[in-house]
Amino acid sequence: QVQLVESGGGLVQAGGSLRLSCTASGSIFSINVMGWYRQAPGKHRGLVAAITSGGSTNYADSVKGRFTISRDNAKNTVYLQMNSLKPEDTAVYYCNDWVVATNPFGSWGQGTQVTVSS
Repeated sequence: QVQLVESGGGLVQAGGSLRLSCTASGSIFSINVMGWYRQAPGKHRGLVAAITSGGSTNYADSVKGRFTISRDNAKNTVYLQMNSLKPEDTAVYYCNDWVVATNPFGSWGQGTQVTVSS
């Protein structure tokens, strides 16, 4: 299982943009679905966006039209471009292999904090 490190979070004003990166310690070429997830204080972690090895994408309704997920298998990296950020996007963001994420015993990285001020 590859190790994943998230980066790119920070403090931004509402309406601003951030690009998150998820870099793997090994190849992600064979991982069919990679996803970005987020967990806000007091809430469960949930899927934000997912991308298959073929480039098909899926988004939570709350981020459609604002967030874009992409992957670069050559760089073993998955990205999340976040535009028109809202205070309700404030959360810790994680990336993971969808298979691992849906395993109740699956491991997670430390995530990256995104804070959107109003």
